[in-house]
Amino acid sequence: MENIVLHKAETRGNANHGWLNAYHSFSFASWYNPDRIQFGALRVLNDDTIAAGMGFGTHPHDNMEIITIPLEGDLAHKDSMGNTEIIKNGDIQVMSAGTGVQHSEFNPNADQQTKLLQIWLFPNKRNVEPRYQQITLDVADRHNKLSQILSPNADDEGVWIHQNAWFNMGNFDAGIATEYKIKKEGNGVYAFVLKGNVTINGQELNTRDAVGISGTDTLNIKANTAAEFLLMDIPMNY
Repeated sequence: MENIVLHKAETRGNANHGWLNAYHSFSFASWYNPDRIQFGALRVLNDDTIAAGMGFGTHPHDNMEIITIPLEGDLAHKDSMGNTEIIKNGDIQVMSAGTGVQHSEFNPNADQQTKLLQIWLFPNKRNVEPRYQQITLDVADRHNKLSQILSPNADDEGVWIHQNAWFNMGNFDAGIATEYKIKKEGNGVYAFVLKGNVTINGQELNTRDAVGISGTDTLNIKANTAAEFLLMDIPMNY
């Protein structure tokens, strides 16, 4: 039986610190909603805007798969594994925190803000050796089709993580429709609309709306306007 959870953009938590304006799809920091703890293995989906020259100081993580997708501007990353990198729109970064890692994230630009999604998934293996991966994606690959950006397999498209999850992004023209087959039995999909108006399994979504769908094996997706969206295919039990 299909189960649907609709999360409209305006129902998200919001924390505006001046240097950081963050919208939380799930309970995070001081925003707590007992109905919005997680969707399966998906624990955090933060939609962050970081002011010029500002950022997150060094802080620890453990036993979490942390995915960062820059949407605008640049992000300077530095971690205790020795990685010092810049990630920008078109890149995807993953950090498997495992036994423990510390990192900082800053907007290195003095004249523009940085916008990004940061996503946390519970891993299927605890206390792994921490690892870092960053790749540049070809945005043209997702024009009017879904393009895989993450999977559990190191030799598959995109980055890989310690979880049976698959992420796809699409940039669709108005009127384009597609079908998505869920990759693994027992998985659900959390779909997040970055911009535009999209209908997924009968649910109409606008910019920054999301829907979680489980108990089905197929999504029917139609872009009602030009639209960009992220599909996260994740275990409901992990």
